[in-house]
Amino acid sequence: MIRQITVDGRQRTVDLVPTPLGWSMLLDGRSYEVALEAHDGAGVAYVNGIAVPVTLPARARFGRSGGDAGNGSKRIVAPMPGRVIKVLVKPGDEVAARQPLVVVEAMKMENELRASGAGTVAEVKVVEGASVEANALLVVIA
Repeated sequence: MIRQITVDGRQRTVDLVPTPLGWSMLLDGRSYEVALEAHDGAGVAYVNGIAVPVTLPARARFGRSGGDAGNGSKRIVAPMPGRVIKVLVKPGDEVAARQPLVVVEAMKMENELRASGAGTVAEVKVVEGASVEANALLVVIA
């Protein structure tokens, strides 16, 4: 998805793609891995592992793994088409930040999708062996 951001007071266009742990960002022909921790319009972006303070617009909706910052729930989605190899949680389970939730095989690689924050598993939308499309909802954490 193409987004407009401000870097050092300058408007920039970036291409963002969700990943299991955050975003892959393409800016000026260079690729960056970005994870965002946002709280009430401010937070920290981890760009290639380096912490950078950020200010977010009031209506910004960024979150790792497709999380919904607006309603407090976190939606874990498939980063690309694949097959669910393992479901590691069930509704009602308490999970910690970065805890593995689902393993999806895509392009002969296993992708372990993790919780973006602590919470309780509200819904598990997939079963082991199921085929999923890109951005398919897998798990909801409240």
